[in-house]
Amino acid sequence: MLLVVYIFNFVDRQILSILAAPIQAELELDDGEMGLLGGLAFALLYSTMAVPLAALADRKSRTWVITISLAAWSGFTALCGVAQNFWHIFLARLGVGIGEAGGVAPSYALIGDYFPSSQRATALSIYSLGIPIGSGLGVLVGGYIAATVDWRTAFFVVGIAGVIITPIFKLLVRDKAKPKVAADQPALPASPTLRETAGVLARKPSFWFLSFGAAMSSMLGYGIAFWLPSLLIRSFGFDLVQASQFFGALLLIGGIAGVMAGGLLADRLGSRDRAFYAWLPGVGFFLGAPLFAAGISSDDATFAFLLFLLPQALAYVWLGPVLSAIQHLVEPAARSTASALFLLINNLIGLGGGIYALGALSDFLTPIYGDESLRWSMLYGLGLYGVAAVLMALAGPALRRDWVHEAG
Repeated sequence: MLLVVYIFNFVDRQILSILAAPIQAELELDDGEMGLLGGLAFALLYSTMAVPLAALADRKSRTWVITISLAAWSGFTALCGVAQNFWHIFLARLGVGIGEAGGVAPSYALIGDYFPSSQRATALSIYSLGIPIGSGLGVLVGGYIAATVDWRTAFFVVGIAGVIITPIFKLLVRDKAKPKVAADQPALPASPTLRETAGVLARKPSFWFLSFGAAMSSMLGYGIAFWLPSLLIRSFGFDLVQASQFFGALLLIGGIAGVMAGGLLADRLGSRDRAFYAWLPGVGFFLGAPLFAAGISSDDATFAFLLFLLPQALAYVWLGPVLSAIQHLVEPAARSTASALFLLINNLIGLGGGIYALGALSDFLTPIYGDESLRWSMLYGLGLYGVAAVLMALAGPALRRDWVHEAG
C-alpha cells in the first residue's frame, strides 16, 4: 500500500511534464514560467512542510499523516484542471506540494520499522519503485488523456483516483512499534523533538555529504525528467502521444532496473563496508553523465532511446542506498524527521532549482541555439552529476563513523 500511494505521489507530480506543451500553449507560458510550475511552486512548501509533518508523524501516528496527506495532494491535483492562468495553476501546485510533504518521510520511517537493517536498502528500493512507475504512468496516462480529451481531464482523473484509495490505505496500514538501538549508542528521548534530531544530524558529516550529493543529482534528474518530453517534441518532432510512449517506457524499464539494482547491491556490499551506501551512487553518477550526453546529442530517436536506458537506470541507483543510510544516522524514533530533513535539502535544491534552472537556461540560450536551446541546457547541466559523484565519494568514510547500530 505504501508503494501504491507513492505511485500516486509521482503520477500527480510527473503528469505536469507531459502536459507542459498543451498547458504552455493554452495559458501562454514561457519555459521559465513552466519551470516555476514544475519546480519551485511544488518544491517550496513540499520541502519545508515535510519537516514539521514528519516530526508530527514521529510523535503521533505515521499512518494518519500519510492518509491525510494523500487526500490533500490528490484534491489539489484535481484543482489544477480548472486553472485559467499562471497564478491559478501555481497556487494549485503549491497545494499539491503541501499534501505530498506528509507522504514520503513517514513512509521511509515505517519501512525502517518493519524491516531489519540488512534488508532495509532493498525494502526502500521496492518502495522507491513508485518513482519510475508513478512517473511512467503519469506520462503515459496523462499523454493519452490529453491527446484524446484535453489536459484538464488528465488532472481530474488522477486526482480523483487518489482520493478514492485514501480510506483503503488507512484500513490496511498500521503503525508498528519502533525497534531499539544497541546499548552502546547515544540515546535520544523516546519522542525526540525536531530540534534534538536536527542537532544529532548536524554533527554528522555523512548527512551533509549525502544530502548535498543527492541534491546535485536531483537538480539534473528532476530537470531531465520534466523537460525531456518537451525536448522530444521540439528537437525530435514527436507528437504528444509519441513523447509519452518514449519517455514512459524509458522510465519504466530503466528506472525499475536501476532502483532495484541499487538496493540489492547496497545491502550486499554495505554489509561488508558501510561506505558502499555512498560509493555505489557515486559510481552511478560518474558513469551516467557521458551516456546521458550521448543520448541528448543524438538525432535518431531509436538510437537515443537505447543510449538513454543505461544512464536512466544509473540515475536511480542512489535511492535505496542513500535513503537506507539516512535511516541509520538516527535512532528509530527519529526516522521520519531525519528523512524529512534530508528531503528538505534534496528537494528544495534539486526539485525547486533543477527544473527552473534548466528552463531558465534554455530561455537564456535561445538567442544562440534557437530551437535547440533546451538540448544545450541539458548538456550543460550534466556537470551536476560530477559534483554529486565527488560528494558521494566523501560521504563513504564518514558513514563508517556515523552509523547507528540497532540492538539484536
